Amino acid sequence: MSKFNKRIKSVPQNIWSLINQIDELKGRWIGGATLNPQALGRLKRSVLVTSTGASTRIEGAKLSDEDVEKLMRGLRMQKFADRDKQEVLGYYELLDNLFNSWKYIPFSESTIKHFHKELLKYVKKDELHRGEYKKVENRVEMINEDGESIGILFDTTAPYLTPKEMQELVEWTREALASGEQHPLLVIASFLVEFLNIHPFQDGNGRISRILTNLLMLRTGYVYAPYVSHEKLVEDNKAEYYIALRKSQKTIKSQKENIVPWIEFFLNICLTQTKQAIELLSKENIERLLSPKQLIVWQHLVQVEEATPGEITKATKIARATVSQAIEVLSRLKKVERVGQGRTTRYRKI
Repeated sequence: MSKFNKRIKSVPQNIWSLINQIDELKGRWIGGATLNPQALGRLKRSVLVTSTGASTRIEGAKLSDEDVEKLMRGLRMQKFADRDKQEVLGYYELLDNLFNSWKYIPFSESTIKHFHKELLKYVKKDELHRGEYKKVENRVEMINEDGESIGILFDTTAPYLTPKEMQELVEWTREALASGEQHPLLVIASFLVEFLNIHPFQDGNGRISRILTNLLMLRTGYVYAPYVSHEKLVEDNKAEYYIALRKSQKTIKSQKENIVPWIEFFLNICLTQTKQAIELLSKENIERLLSPKQLIVWQHLVQVEEATPGEITKATKIARATVSQAIEVLSRLKKVERVGQGRTTRYRKI
């Protein structure tokens, strides 16, 4: 367990700066129940397509986002290989289930194996090893835009050592997240670089790592994950992804382990994702994410200089409790601010 703690015990100041920026923005995100469910549902469906396309293309598939959307709508697509379509279907359905049920999905080896089985359930060539750790050696390869291998990044854990190393990794990750002694983003980054170093499955490791990223981010409070695609950001920075992974992986099990290049890459992706989530709450987008009654309260406050909850209730004919809830949402979104205290409390647009 200590080897994992040692890797993240002392990180440079710039790493903490990235974490602080992410968490500051995270505090401004308001999740599902407080915003318009219909708008969030549309965002989630869009991200499912984007994430599925991106994550499978990183591993060599050729379907565009438009192709993925057509496939999920049941339209016939003759020009693509069956394997590409099978992988897309598996990823889309698994990620959809994860976004809908993450609160009830424990982080465990059983979950990881189940995810792998679901990911590859349509891929005929993988039916003999779905949900099972590898039985033969595998290597991490760099894939170009044509889906071709252009080089070996590093050798991975031997098959006979894989069960032991996975057990140790998952147990440490669970304990580290439960104890709160290490920042969750550092724990997640450490888990991912070790998971990819072990490469526990014969195929699908990169895709499973990104599925697990979504699960761990959601379970540690980064609940905007379904509304901005982490996978797309990795695809857009694929060269940097491979470089950071290679720099970090080649030091693992050496005398001077250093996974800071990977941590820095991972956190920069997380920061961009968080910024994009907050951008959804900007002036241009906010009206799409409010419920109809919240929108009426917001529009009233835009029109008047300031108002009490009672005045808003009288002007909009919306129940006082609903007005108060809308004001709370708008306050947390940094769209309105309170003026005064007690009975004289008023609110105005920021």
